[in-house]
Amino acid sequence: MFPMAIHPIVIYGEPVLHRRAEKVTAFDEGLATLVADMYETLEASNGVGLAAPQIGVGRQIFVYDADDDQGVRRRGVFINPVLVASKVPETRPDPVDESEGCLSVPSLDFPLKRAERVTITGVDEQGRTVSLSTEGWFARIMQHEFDHLQGTLYVDRLDKRWSKKWKQAQAANGYDVPGKSWMPGVDPDPFGH
Repeated sequence: MFPMAIHPIVIYGEPVLHRRAEKVTAFDEGLATLVADMYETLEASNGVGLAAPQIGVGRQIFVYDADDDQGVRRRGVFINPVLVASKVPETRPDPVDESEGCLSVPSLDFPLKRAERVTITGVDEQGRTVSLSTEGWFARIMQHEFDHLQGTLYVDRLDKRWSKKWKQAQAANGYDVPGKSWMPGVDPDPFGH
């Protein structure tokens, strides 16, 4: 077993974040090490989910570690996931209850409407089938991380009003060029945790 390592988190504009991740085909020690590193990086970042593209690895993997709406702690990994979601309501997102943030869009959050319920199925690092049906906030996490594997960040889904505010913040923060990252546990926490 190799020692775990914390990886830098790449920021919006890095090409790996904007293209569909490749399926995982080799379930070996290298994959187990990558998944362990992702858990370590997630913990150091104070986030609730982390997709492989966020650490510069274009593979269909994400880890999560958060409480669900019932207060049950859930921690796991999805590799090569398939997600089925309920219909996204057409109402405006609530700026208080439906705001989202992203480790790859540091220090910003914006309201986004998401499906209320999802079922996600995939495999873990040993190739064993894993599945989860959830709703509410935890369903939001699953959709957010799944989107990363499709090359989509939550800011790419914002409605017209919030998209305009994102474009202004993007320009102000320089989140439109490749080569930017931050190091969890070393750099200041961009969300102030």
